[in-house]
Parts: sequence; structure tokens; C-alpha cells
Amino acid sequence: MLKLEPRPAPSRVMSIASPLLALAITVLIGVVLFLLLGKDPLRGLQVFFVEPLKSAQALSELAVKAVPLLLIALGLAVCFRSNVWNIGAEGQFVLGAIAAGGVAMLAEPAGSGIGRWIVVPILLAGVLGGMAWAAIVALLRDRFNANEILVSLMLVYVADQVLGYLVYGPWKDPDGYNFPQTITFLASTKIPRLFDGLRVNIGLPIALLAVAGFWAFLFRTYAGFQLQVGGLAPAAARYAGFSSRRALWTALLLSGGMAGLAGGLEAAGPLGQLTPHVPAGYGFAAIIVAFVGRLHPVGIVFSAILMSMFYIGGELAQSRLGLPKSLTGVFQGLLLFTLLACDTLIHYRLRWKPAHVPAEAPPAGTNQPAAAEGQA
Repeated sequence: MLKLEPRPAPSRVMSIASPLLALAITVLIGVVLFLLLGKDPLRGLQVFFVEPLKSAQALSELAVKAVPLLLIALGLAVCFRSNVWNIGAEGQFVLGAIAAGGVAMLAEPAGSGIGRWIVVPILLAGVLGGMAWAAIVALLRDRFNANEILVSLMLVYVADQVLGYLVYGPWKDPDGYNFPQTITFLASTKIPRLFDGLRVNIGLPIALLAVAGFWAFLFRTYAGFQLQVGGLAPAAARYAGFSSRRALWTALLLSGGMAGLAGGLEAAGPLGQLTPHVPAGYGFAAIIVAFVGRLHPVGIVFSAILMSMFYIGGELAQSRLGLPKSLTGVFQGLLLFTLLACDTLIHYRLRWKPAHVPAEAPPAGTNQPAAAEGQA
């Protein structure tokens, strides 16, 4: 039978190549899915991997999708490296959008008299909103030893309810024909775009600066070293005098702030208002982005681009091939599971071991060879 046997030392080369192998397996399974659905697999792969890259407009939309995934995944990478399992980045994203949207609507009475500087407090409000939502998780874990996985995940649904209450209630646009949405934000409160005619905005350079900042924090600062030691070897971290409490709060507040920043950029950027459709699943998809990127800021850039291609490809497959939009989630799930399988084979090897066949018992009444026969 096949058994998993631990390897003496995991291969460094395979650790780097594992995401590429997982992507290749995902593509092969995707080909089979397209065939089963009666679609041309080459056309399907073109929709997912060629169309999002073929023009400036397509690259702009790719960046719009990749920026929130990149920002959220950077914060999650800090959490996961610290052995803090924040699964509720989606809720922190929603609270960041709510806080940023609230500040944007406060600027409405001022009209056109406000300047472009207003985007700074809008984005800062998004960061603080996400941090406040993550602080609830940190507080409950710190004071009551509550499981951060369950708490952060359940708070996602609370955030959705808060958003629903606001857009169906006090923040509902009175001139919106009874649709659950806020007013459209003023042009001066929207995130500036980088190019005329394209939707890509200043979120892209902000995200790239965040990549550099998180790389420096994790690998060039003492605080980042403390967080990683606490995640890899908690006993060693305690022996060295590193504060696990500080690591918990630092990781969760950083993660929540980045998710809130992504929410603020989304609300005051492509959306331009708050609706019940603000939760786009970025917070959950960013978990896959973080692990496919090997929890490294540079790797996360490439995995965020790949995941945004899945989002755009899923939308194109729905409109051009008549396939369900849920195909996006299928590809995301396949990528995660194949990555987990490849990572398992990095640390373990498959060995064939014959099943142990017990010796047959001698018939009743027969004399068994006595061990003492030769001792007479």
C-alpha cells in the first residue's frame, strides 16, 4: 500500500516550483472541465489567460482587480507568518469601505469647494475602519482566549449586516428610486485615476509601495523578526522574551488596516458608492493569494495577478461562453487544493509498502516446535 513518509529535508527548489506545478495541474483539470461542459478548451483557456492581457483596457481592469487582492494578502501574510489565523479579512474590507464611504458622504455638503486632498482622510478612514474591526478579534483573543479563526469569520457576517442596515436605512439615497444604495460620491472624493479612459487608479502605486514596505518590515526589521520567530517557534520566542501579546495585536491591526485600505480604495474608486454588493469575496480569495505567493511580498504580487485573471476570466466566460460565473470559484478552489497537495509532497514522499500478512495459525492439536528441543 502507498504510505506517506517524511522527507529528511524538504527541497528548496520544489518549494519554489510548487505553485507553478499547482497552476499547471489546475489548467489541466480546467481543460477537462471545459470538455465536460461541451466547450472548446483552447477558447476557454484563452478567455482566462490571454484576454485579460491583450490590451491596455484589459490590463487596466486586471490592475483594478489585483490591487485589493494584493493589499489584503500582504496583511494576511504577516498574520499567517505570526501564526495568527485571520480568516475575516472580508469583514475588515467591508468596514473599511463603510468608513471611507462615510467620510466621502460627509464631503457632500461642501460640494465642489473641496480639493483632491480629501482622498487622504477617506483612505485613512478606510484603514482605521479595518483596524477597528480587526481589533475586536485581537481583544477577544487577548482577553478571553477566543479562537481568532471563528471570531474573525463570524464578524464577516456582522459586517455584511451593518452594511445592509446602512444602505437600506439611514444612508439610503432618497433619490435612488428605492434601490439599496448610497448617493454617488462627488467626483472630487473619488480616487484619482492614473490614465484618462482607464479605470486603474492611484491604488496601484500605493499597493506597490506597500509591497516594498512589507518586505522591509518582515525581512529587515527587528519587529518583523520577532513576529516570524513567534510564528515558527513560539517556545523559542517566549524564551527570548518576545511578547506574544504584542505580536497578536501588531499582526491583526496590520492585516485589518490593509484590508480596510483595500475597502476604501474600492468604495471611493471603481464603485463610487456603497451598495450591498461591496463584499466581492476579495478577503477570502486573498487567503489563496497569500499562500500561492508563499507568504512573501514579491510572490504575492504574481499570485494576485493570477487570481485577478481568474476573476476577469470568469466574467468573460459567463458573457462569451455561456458558462456560470461560479467557474471563478472553481478555479480558485482547484488552485488551492492542488497547491496543498503539492506542498504535502514537498514534506512527504510516497512509498510502496507491502501490507503485512499475518502467519497462518497451525492446525489445532499439532505439536509446535519447542524452543527447548535442542536444549535436551
